[in-house]
Amino acid sequence: MSLTICNVHFTQQPERIVWFSSPLAKLLKLGGRKSVNVKLGKDIVPAAVRTIKRKGHHVYMSAGLRRSVRVPKSGNVYLANDEGDEEIQLGPLIGVLTDSGKSSSTAPFGERTGFVKQLLHLGQKKAYFFAFTPRDINWQQETIHGWFLDGGGGWTRRVVPLPDVVYNRLPSRRAETGSTITSLRDRFIRKRIPFFNWSFFNKSDVYSMLDKDVEALKHLPESTNNPSPERIKELLEKHQFLYYKPTAGSLGAGIYRLTYHPRKGYFIRYRRSSGNVLLRFSNFNSLMKMLRARHGGNLSSYVVQQGIRLIEIDNCPIDFRFHMHKDGRNEWVVAGIGAKKAGRGSVTTHIKNGGSLMTPEQALSRTFGAKADEVLLEAKAVAIKLSEAIERNHAHTLGELGLDIGIDRDGSVWMFEANAKPGRSIFKHPALKEQGKASLEYILDHCLYLSKFRRRDES
Repeated sequence: MSLTICNVHFTQQPERIVWFSSPLAKLLKLGGRKSVNVKLGKDIVPAAVRTIKRKGHHVYMSAGLRRSVRVPKSGNVYLANDEGDEEIQLGPLIGVLTDSGKSSSTAPFGERTGFVKQLLHLGQKKAYFFAFTPRDINWQQETIHGWFLDGGGGWTRRVVPLPDVVYNRLPSRRAETGSTITSLRDRFIRKRIPFFNWSFFNKSDVYSMLDKDVEALKHLPESTNNPSPERIKELLEKHQFLYYKPTAGSLGAGIYRLTYHPRKGYFIRYRRSSGNVLLRFSNFNSLMKMLRARHGGNLSSYVVQQGIRLIEIDNCPIDFRFHMHKDGRNEWVVAGIGAKKAGRGSVTTHIKNGGSLMTPEQALSRTFGAKADEVLLEAKAVAIKLSEAIERNHAHTLGELGLDIGIDRDGSVWMFEANAKPGRSIFKHPALKEQGKASLEYILDHCLYLSKFRRRDES
């Protein structure tokens, strides 16, 4: 495949005509050809071919052709063709699927608008990058009424064909389980349009996926879905402390830390709106009675997980968020790492529960001293292996993961959770802003890979 960056211009002619600058026509081996099929996304339109004398790689499209193939804007974009093929393809056309309950002309995706704008701004020099909601798709006409950035940093809307790739950032776990979104995903796949990431994970999903993966299992705490009281008691006596959490929870909501001391009894720690709570029970049945009372007797859809004695700073546990991406070569890489220190008395390290954010180097140097670099390298290698294992055992396309990683006092690496649509709060730390930008670059590079708009010599 020949792949080059070209500069697209528009003219006023009503006919379907495409002009190529002489060097570009020579590169594409169009000499003597009178017509060519022009492709954008899933649309293909025939056009007459002309050549003009101009240096550089330029494409001029008539108004008639632009309307037919729905090219959204002028400027630099890739042009691809196979030698001897009568088709040239502009693009890639990449759609970011998201949504919001609150939107406006200046913030069409509510609080997610800033992230979407960052991504589109970075990608607009290499692709036709746009954002859309499920309501913007017209399946009958196979078009999308997408949101593009205009030249002034605002928004403009264009109708475009179905794209080459869809990056799924739908924010609602509830919406994704509905029949509408399930149908939407299936339709894209039937049309052979790569769609990543497929959906949120439940906590139990990842452990079920990796249940027989030898490479991953040695880094997973012992875990049981929907455990019986007998199983909880058995694991408590075995490990001394456990985490008990909802399978579909997020941001630390609904998590309990259960602890057993043979001489002191049973302890439970959790977060309430007014702060962190610590309770002691003389026997196990009293602990379970309290849990049932808080949940109306319903404790289904919970998972119990072995507690790990994590490294600590100031007697507060530390864990890590590894933000993972597939890159332009379809390989997993570590884009960014945030170290999260738990608030005093908190069950989790979430910032809203009193936790604080630092760089992994800061956290590990205080806990491992001279061995910090070695421990971090090992953790990165494990995170890549775990990402590969999740992908290996997952039925759908993955391009991004957030791994919640713990490191114990011996330097062993443990994975507590994997998120298919990780949040980006770690990149708010001043020292992690460059890693946040790198994360966006990886998203763009992987979209180029999935769309096949990527030269083999590009890293």
